[in-house]
Amino acid sequence: MRKKTIVVVGLDPRAAAFYAGQIEELFGEYADVRCFSVKDGSATRQLPEADLFVISTDAYGSAEEVARHVPIDSETMGIEVSYRWSTLEELWCIPEGTKALFVNMTETMSREAISQLASLGVNHIHFIPFYPGAELKEPVELAVTPDEERYVPAGIKRVINIGQRPCTSGMMIEVAIRLGLEQLLETEPFQAYLQSIATSNYSFDQMYARSCRLESQFHILMEILGDGLVGVNEKGEIFACNRQACQIARVEEKLVMGRRGEEVFPYIPFYSAMKDKQEIPAKMTKLYGINVGISVIPVLRQKECIGAFAVLQRYNDLESRQTSLRNQLLQKGHMAKYTIDDVLGESACIRRTREILLKMAATESPVLLVGETGTGKELLAHAVHCASRRAKGPFIAINVAAMPENLLESELFGYEEGAFTGAKKGGRPGLFEFAHEGTLFLDEVEGMSPSMQVKLLRVLQEGEVMRVGGGRIVRVDVRIVAATNESLEQKVEEGSFRRDLYYRLNALTILVPPLRERDGDILILLNHFRRQVGGEFDISQEVRDFLLHYPWPGNIRELRNAVEYFNYTGSRVIGMADLPPTMMGRLAGKSGAGTANGTGKLPESYGDSVPDVPHISADGALFWFLLGELYQAEEKRELIGREKLLETARGRHLPVSQREVRLALAELSARGLVKVGRGRGGSRITPTGRAQWEQYAAGAAGIPEA
Repeated sequence: MRKKTIVVVGLDPRAAAFYAGQIEELFGEYADVRCFSVKDGSATRQLPEADLFVISTDAYGSAEEVARHVPIDSETMGIEVSYRWSTLEELWCIPEGTKALFVNMTETMSREAISQLASLGVNHIHFIPFYPGAELKEPVELAVTPDEERYVPAGIKRVINIGQRPCTSGMMIEVAIRLGLEQLLETEPFQAYLQSIATSNYSFDQMYARSCRLESQFHILMEILGDGLVGVNEKGEIFACNRQACQIARVEEKLVMGRRGEEVFPYIPFYSAMKDKQEIPAKMTKLYGINVGISVIPVLRQKECIGAFAVLQRYNDLESRQTSLRNQLLQKGHMAKYTIDDVLGESACIRRTREILLKMAATESPVLLVGETGTGKELLAHAVHCASRRAKGPFIAINVAAMPENLLESELFGYEEGAFTGAKKGGRPGLFEFAHEGTLFLDEVEGMSPSMQVKLLRVLQEGEVMRVGGGRIVRVDVRIVAATNESLEQKVEEGSFRRDLYYRLNALTILVPPLRERDGDILILLNHFRRQVGGEFDISQEVRDFLLHYPWPGNIRELRNAVEYFNYTGSRVIGMADLPPTMMGRLAGKSGAGTANGTGKLPESYGDSVPDVPHISADGALFWFLLGELYQAEEKRELIGREKLLETARGRHLPVSQREVRLALAELSARGLVKVGRGRGGSRITPTGRAQWEQYAAGAAGIPEA
């Protein structure tokens, strides 16, 4: 870059040299600074050519005189002076009301300096202008002068020389702008100078500071963008070009700044976008063998175009960015938490399950986990994912039976903007897209509707999804792991589950053994859960024997609930009296007592056995619980739904699933004891059911044959 030339012109040689020295300190690396004075005659002849003339207001008498000495069409500006903050602080220490001479070269300069001090807050001193030829009409002991001590009258006891007044910060900024050296404004010397100079122009300071912040933020934003960005002003000249754009276009930023946009980038239609004031959408262009999408957005202010920005995106960058965003889901909880090492137990059946799982995980085929509720099917799904080649990809789990069909469809396949009321702006990817190159776990797959089964089958066959309300096919690479606690073969025979989907999911099947078949694993799992909850209790031999022979209808989930219950009892040694209420009910049933606690009173656990009810636990806990809750609701003249029943059951430590509640209600309905409503209607007890419950509550429990 060519060095600039600055000519400084002052009335007095010392003042001119001082101003030139200040400018030299800030601009010396980029400009040659020359100094001229009127008093020494150097400024009274034709001045040399320069990029900028900086002239003090007292140097020449008129504009015509300036024109006689400064070359025609030269850039000129005036010298503006102020005070340093340190000078003002020194003057503020002078007692209020003190009389002081302000000594300067002329009366005008003296009065102007006093006026400026007052505007900066130094108005507590009674300043008297003094200059060569002035008379001292009253005794004064203090004099203040801007390096003009030679004019201080004799007899003054104290003289404060505040030095030559420095150039204002606004003047220095204008010098930088006029020379095209705005980059210097952010340098440390320039910032230090601006902070040292006093100013009363609060609005200017605020606007300048805000402008600097916005410019810095703009440059930071330009560089952190993943896309190339090129900006032109209203003349079509380039004023911004980030590093990414330079890499894509293979140009250097310093060589393109200030040049016309379409001269440097002939393939970017800046002129058309600015002329029509319309955005030009992205179009694919081949640059140096790479496909690049280029779009242009005009910048409008009060309906006038003041420039435009072009966005350059490499096609390969877009693809990799999508993959990166998918991988980031791993940091949002879409990741497997358990491995094969978390499948605890030493029984023969669980060892066999682990062996089969590892072999199946190495393939790409769908895996079907079949087992009772609470056996740990989701944990095994995590383990399948972690043992597969997709271990570094996302793992996403969803219970497909817990969602309405329309909601499940949008969750699995995503949706486009405006696809339905409440759809997010811009749409949303589905779980299949999120699970790309990973695993999607579908729990309780037997609860999926027939229409959703068809859509799932297509994804398994074609590896493609289409968002709700969209028309674009999205390719996905997802492995399916499904789980069920019902017989899918029976569902197929009944016609509620598609045969073709069944054989797709049933490629590799793992039978998860129930806890009652895992000899020796109960105590291993109990100790594991005790460590998890921080329990310090021991198990009595009597309780140990009871747990080993307990049927565990809730399987591992029920065992963990029992361990938490033991921990909250506060007992150091867990005895039979410390068993959860549901287990106490089974114990009472074995002893032949009419009620769970043997007192003849109605127990909270409803623990008597009901051997003839196939879909509930053998101790009858769920049977009597449901009948009792429906009876209480009838007394209050209320209806009660399955969700409320399930919530209440769990609050009473009754391990039960939504499916078990549904089947038990169906059994009670078949026996004529309750009437099950559809939808949100809830269920109610029948007169026969009321009589049965009242008989049970009176202590003579029994159940009519079906």
